[in-house]
Amino acid sequence: MSIAEGHYAPGGSEAGFLTRERIVAKPGFNRWLVPPAALAIHLCIGMSYGLSVFWLPLSRALGIDKAVACPQMSTFDALFTTTCDWRVTDLLVTFTIGIVFLGLSAAVFGGWLERAGPRKAGVVAAFCWGGGFLLGAVGVYLHQLWIIWIGMGVIGGIGLGLGYISPVSTLVKWFPDRRGMATGMAIMGFGGGALIGSPLANLLMNNFKSSTNVGVWQTLTVMGLIYIGFMLIGAFGYRVPPEGWVPEGFQAAAGKKRLVTEGNVHLVHAHSTPQFWLIWGILCLNVSAGIGVLAMASPMLQEIFAGKLIGTPDVGFSALDATQKTAVATIAAGFVGLLSLFNIGGRFFWASLSDKIGRKVTYFCFFGLGILLYACAPTFAHWGSKALFVAAFCIILSMYGGGFATVPAYLADVFGTKFVGAIHGRLLTAWSTAGVVGPLVVGYIRDAQIAAGVDRALVYDRTMYILASFLIAGFICNALVRPVSQKWLMEEAAAEAAAGLPSPVKTVTTGSFGIGYGGLTGASAIAWLAAGIPIAWGIWKALDSAVKIFQ
Repeated sequence: MSIAEGHYAPGGSEAGFLTRERIVAKPGFNRWLVPPAALAIHLCIGMSYGLSVFWLPLSRALGIDKAVACPQMSTFDALFTTTCDWRVTDLLVTFTIGIVFLGLSAAVFGGWLERAGPRKAGVVAAFCWGGGFLLGAVGVYLHQLWIIWIGMGVIGGIGLGLGYISPVSTLVKWFPDRRGMATGMAIMGFGGGALIGSPLANLLMNNFKSSTNVGVWQTLTVMGLIYIGFMLIGAFGYRVPPEGWVPEGFQAAAGKKRLVTEGNVHLVHAHSTPQFWLIWGILCLNVSAGIGVLAMASPMLQEIFAGKLIGTPDVGFSALDATQKTAVATIAAGFVGLLSLFNIGGRFFWASLSDKIGRKVTYFCFFGLGILLYACAPTFAHWGSKALFVAAFCIILSMYGGGFATVPAYLADVFGTKFVGAIHGRLLTAWSTAGVVGPLVVGYIRDAQIAAGVDRALVYDRTMYILASFLIAGFICNALVRPVSQKWLMEEAAAEAAAGLPSPVKTVTTGSFGIGYGGLTGASAIAWLAAGIPIAWGIWKALDSAVKIFQ
């Protein structure tokens, strides 16, 4: 077999440094170098979950010790004021804008990503995400909220979308034998980004703050530059396998019983199938339930257990004094950190397990076990059992993360791998929807219960039952997923032409081409250490905070 087999034609001078043709792997390439590259990008964009670390300092950016409040200020006024401190609710909009643009950019640019390749998409993502932080720093320095919204919300959100989907199609092509594990490794990084970014942001803000400055714009500048550099390293680490490459001995038909198709569905036709919308509903409902809890985890633990967290079990939340509330808030921060750990671990565990038991069965586990845990959570709270309550939500958050990590492999099984990155991009509009629906449902019901005079320890009971009903609907959607009809599958030549890919120079369609093999080499060890050391540091910081729950 010649070296040229399976390679794209070089394309002469038209093959630019960032093009897909330039990153086709050559003989001897080790496929285990690709997951650390994907992790490098996801660990950076995962800080979107940790942006809340900036909101309180920014809410007193002018007053430093105490916010300069303007009670009559409208949201429009907040966008342009230079004399009033921003409200936390105005700052929270930045996160919402980012999640919305994540879904929109992933949907709009998914097809371009498949044509341009993951390196070019990763480079654009790096400058959008890191550049969004830099523009946000300008907004903080000038005290202009609209600049923060555009920088960290719109531009950063586009970086989020491109950075999130760029490794998906690459990894499922490199690991057709372990699709769930491969995407789980990368998307695990998204869950871990806040574990690293949040304590790093705190360290930087404490270093930069002074009697006249809260240290946020300097922190955003440093982190933006770090993210650009780290993401560029990841982007330039991407390689794609030659057309037709599969691991030696891999048999695609062996997975047929798990809905694995042997063909490909065109991006244009994917959303015309019922399978796309069923999986869209599965993701939206699973994420709506999980993200609603994640958004309210800290106040939920504080209000339900209150004095029980600090050894005064008869004292409700409203009766706590300022010192006690500070102690309770510290413990609740440990709860959030623990949930983040299970969010990360669940991404790898459940996605890897799905390779063994199938994606559909895995989602049945998410929904069936989730229904039980959400329904039992109020009872655990009424019993006053911190251990059972915390354990229930740790498992729930592991399945929330697992849902994100498993869905790309689910899509690859159902629609094939040719357009999976673009199809996944369109599916992420479900996340945008859930990012609005979940927190709104939890927050609105909580506020309505408090307004009605319900004790704070009981205000989340009805919410848990409603979230359980979300999962019942998701269970039904999952049960209805069937293999795609044969009429949607494309001929391979048509699939290549539709994807806008150059014609491959090859004489066979299978075989290793001498590519993809190699275990822990020096290069792969360095790559994994570069990604693993920051994760280990973030996990240590989270565990150090989490132990306070049970002290």
